[in-house]
Formats: sequence, structure tokens, C-alpha cells
Amino acid sequence: MEPDLFGDPVPGRESPARGIAGSAGDAAPLAARMRPGTLEEFLGQPHLLGPGRALRELIERDEPGSMILWGPPGTGKTTLAHIIAERTRASFVPFSAVTEGVARVREIIAEARERLRATGRRTILFCDEIHRFNKAQQDAFLPHVEAGTIVLIGATTENPSFEVIGALLSRARVFVLEPLGPPEIALLLRRAIADSARGLGDRDLEVDDDAIEFLAAAADGDARRALNTLETAATLATDSKHIDAGTMREALQLRFARHDKGGEEHFNLLSAYHKSLRGSDPDGALYWMARLIEGGGDPRVLFRRALAMAAEDIGLADPDALRMAVAARQAFDVLGPPEGFLPLAEMTIYLATAPKSNATLRALSAAREAARETPAAAVPLHIRNAPTRLMKELGYGRDYQYAHDSPDAYVPQEYLPDVLSGRVFYEPGPHGFEKRVAERMAWWRERKESGGDGG
Repeated sequence: MEPDLFGDPVPGRESPARGIAGSAGDAAPLAARMRPGTLEEFLGQPHLLGPGRALRELIERDEPGSMILWGPPGTGKTTLAHIIAERTRASFVPFSAVTEGVARVREIIAEARERLRATGRRTILFCDEIHRFNKAQQDAFLPHVEAGTIVLIGATTENPSFEVIGALLSRARVFVLEPLGPPEIALLLRRAIADSARGLGDRDLEVDDDAIEFLAAAADGDARRALNTLETAATLATDSKHIDAGTMREALQLRFARHDKGGEEHFNLLSAYHKSLRGSDPDGALYWMARLIEGGGDPRVLFRRALAMAAEDIGLADPDALRMAVAARQAFDVLGPPEGFLPLAEMTIYLATAPKSNATLRALSAAREAARETPAAAVPLHIRNAPTRLMKELGYGRDYQYAHDSPDAYVPQEYLPDVLSGRVFYEPGPHGFEKRVAERMAWWRERKESGGDGG
């Protein structure tokens, strides 16, 4: 695990908080050398670190407290933890939930307790990938966070609501980091190109503006990916000293190939998996599923993607698809790997071969847009509830027709506000179960248009 600008630190013992920028030495990757050392140098996250914002205020008042930093790779979680330790003059102890366990936590706590007693200096325990700790392991932090022996800063790419125990969440603030925008990535790249002490300034490179703009957009908000790609491009351009968009594009591909099993490709693999499911290709879906597993990825992210896909891309074309995804996720929790990979594969094949429809997604989008357009549209009187005498006198519920009073359990009446009368949000697709839904809705529509006289 290599140290880098906005991502995974090297797990280990206490490290000095001060002088972190470029502290890894000349042999370190560019991303490590260009790591910001101050809040002023830190790029992005203005919603957290802008003037008057909560996290900025806590840091400047020297009261950061325990926190969870949640965001995608390359957004500054590790760097921000370093800077907080620097600004608050605390000892910084990195810890990886992937490679270390509770025994190491106990060592850190003992050292932190002694440090606090002897010098009054606090310890920031930075737990990278805290979501990899199970709930029992996370419990090991609780009494020491509560007692103030350590300040815990956890970093995660997963939703803390699902991955961090409630007791820990109640004792830690959650700050959400967002992907960097292309202008911020471009500024970061230009800094690295110009910086002779830590960056590539001593190489006399000529980098085209369109090459920087290409990489700033292609990095998907990941500063680490951007700097690693720039460094690869500089190596490709050793002879010419010139980096154009083509060189940068080639470097981006090379970075993916060299880090095929690393976190850099994580979201690309998920995207390939989802698109293979949507495209009804079970072989492709199984392959990308296997790639993520064999690369050390958490299978639970595949289940989350599959659950979303079942609702978004299959919907009511096969109502069993979502049930299958939920059941497979529960089976995995019971079995665990490797046996749990079987329901994962079964679910993957089922979803890939199921009939497809995005009618539910389109209906939801259309209904939400209509709700935004007509936020004050009144509920029609005939479908309002009338629990009081006054409401009945005002016409609430008058002329409402109870569907079950009809032999067909259907009566033609309006349920939308007047301003939206006749609007259609859901149009069933032509495949699978939705064919039957379409027939039923067509019959209802015919009854409504005929005033209820249809047979």
C-alpha cells in the first residue's frame, strides 16, 4: 500500500504531524510528494473548510473531536487527517483496518494514555478503511473515544450509516468529502508541473493545456489518480519533454493496467458490472464480478449495485429480480465467503438474463419533476379524508367512489390534482410482467375514457 496525496497511508507507528508535505522523499510517488501540508494549500471541500464552515471552525479552535471522513478515493481524507494533527499539535498514528487488528489498537491506546499523562499531548488515531472493521472490532474504540484518550478519525468510502456502529457514530461527527472538480484537479496538476522541490518542475516539461484539461476531466475527481497519471505521462515523455492529450490518454490507460487490482479501478469495475447486467450479458457480469472479488474488493458493494440495478433496469418487467437481489444479499451474510459467492453468482446470472425495463425509473423521474413544478397543487376534495364534521361540511370526501364497490374493483375517477389531470408518469414496457401490467392499464384507461361503461 503506497502512501499518496489523498488516499491510503502506510500503516504503522506514530508519525510526526509536522512537515508532511513532501516528507516521503524524492523516491516517493508524485502524489505523496505533492501532499498538501496546510489548510491553505488543501484543495477542494469548501463546504467543510471554507471560512465559517463547521470543520474549519473546529480545527481553528483546536477542538476537532472524533470524526468520520466519508468520501470517494482521492478526495483528501488522509491528507486532511494529517493537517488536523498538524494544526492541533497532536501525535498522528495511522492505522489500517485492512492489515492491523484489535491488538494493535490496544498498543496505540496504551501509548496514547502514557503520552497524555506525561506530556499532555493528544493522540489522533487515524483509522483508514474503518468500514473493514466488523462491529465487534469497532467496539474496541468506544471507551477510549468516550474517555478522550484518543481522538479517532476514521476514513471510509462506504456509507457510515451501514458500515459504522451506531454507538461510534453517536460519538463522532460525519463529514462528507466530495470529488474534486476539474478546475481544482487542473490547478493541482499545474502546481505539480511547476514545483521544482516536490513536483516535476526540474524536468522542463512542456504540457499542453488540452492535456491538462483532458486529465482534469478524466480523473473523476480523484487527485491521486490525476497525479499518478501525470507522473506516468512524464515518464513517457522523457525524451521529448512534451506531453499532449494523446500522451496523457495513454498514461491514463497505463495507470489502469498497472493498478488493475487496486482501488483506482474500483468504480470502473462496478460500472462494468452494472452495464453488463443492464446489457443482458451474464458472462461479462460474472467476469467483472470475479475481477472485483479476486482484486480484494468487498462483495457487498456488488450487492448494493445489484439492488439498485434490479430496481432501475429491470423493475416490474420481473418483480422477482429485486427479491432475488435482497435474498442473495441475506444469504451472503449468513454464509460468508467463499460459499457466499454462490448466491452472488446466482443473483448476477438472474439479473443479467431477466427482461429489462427502466419504466419505473422514468416514472419516478417524471413524478418528481411534476411535484417540483406544482408544489402547492391542492389534493382534490373527493379523495381527502374527512374525520370531522366541519371537514365533511366543506366537501372533504364528497363524491369519492370506493373501488371495491365495483365488481371490477375499479371506478373511473381522478386522483391527480386538477393542474395535472390526465398526466401520465408510468408507461409499462413491452417485456416480461410489464406486458400484463400494460394490458391491465389499457383496460382501465378505456373504462375511464368511456365513463365506466366498458366491459
